[in-house]
Amino acid sequence: MTKATGAAGDPPYLRIVAAIRQRIANGELAPGERVPSTRQLAAQWGVALATATKALTTLRLEGLVEARPRIGTVVAETTRAAPARRRPSSAPDAEQELSLDRIVRTAIEIADAEGLQALSMRGVAARLGVAAMSTYRYVPSKEDLVLHMADAAFGEESCPADAPGDWRARIELGGRTLWGLYRKHPWLAQLGSLTRPLLVPNLMVHGEWMLAALDGHGLDPTTLFDIHVLLYSHVQGLAAHLELEAHAEAATGQSEEQWMDSRAPALRELVESGRFPTFTRVVGSFEDGYDLRLDALFEFGLKALLDGLAPLVDG
Repeated sequence: MTKATGAAGDPPYLRIVAAIRQRIANGELAPGERVPSTRQLAAQWGVALATATKALTTLRLEGLVEARPRIGTVVAETTRAAPARRRPSSAPDAEQELSLDRIVRTAIEIADAEGLQALSMRGVAARLGVAAMSTYRYVPSKEDLVLHMADAAFGEESCPADAPGDWRARIELGGRTLWGLYRKHPWLAQLGSLTRPLLVPNLMVHGEWMLAALDGHGLDPTTLFDIHVLLYSHVQGLAAHLELEAHAEAATGQSEEQWMDSRAPALRELVESGRFPTFTRVVGSFEDGYDLRLDALFEFGLKALLDGLAPLVDG
């Protein structure tokens, strides 16, 4: 645990700010390089997540760092000079401008940049520069906040009013629209399971589009809904790996390629064991290794599903 340093009497978040500011100034942290996450700072300095969030928010307001979705907080490419002990704007002024929409959008920014696990009500308040309990006047809990976030995120894109007439073209458009939203906000795929679905209006809009595309083709209600669930599970199931990979990279500090390289001895042992001849033959046929591309898998799987469903829907 890092001992608190800095001016006597400074609150902990300002000591963290001073330490990171110094690391940037002396070149230890270069432009574009990741700075410690809120969880890393909390563990290193022995402070609450909200305190760590407040420190990063202060640095962001100073123009020294910036949040990048799915990367985290990085040193800004061009940093402007900042006063050594800049204080955030007063809480009363910030609270006068507080609204549910600002809270939700700020929470989405945190989840996009650092994942849903880094989200807390206190952290959102710290990012907004308001008192810790202020956000509770607009949303009673983190669980309710996440529902608002999901509804807002799913509402960012919708299918056009002039829908394609062909059911397959409509399903393709609907599936790609959903995939794009999960790509933009990977944490969405972690929120609901097929057995306990996420019931928010803007996700229902996407579901309505898919159901309407399949309706009118003589399918009984159960079959129609089964197809809808199957198509949705294809999108959500692949999208879940976007957030899982982001978590793994943050935890290990290794990219997907670096992690696979570190597992080369284990893979070699499996191949040389002789127990898996088909796996060995297939893996050995790749000239430059297998490139796992989720976007390509999404398109490949969507086409395979629709090809298989076509006789049932068109029949």
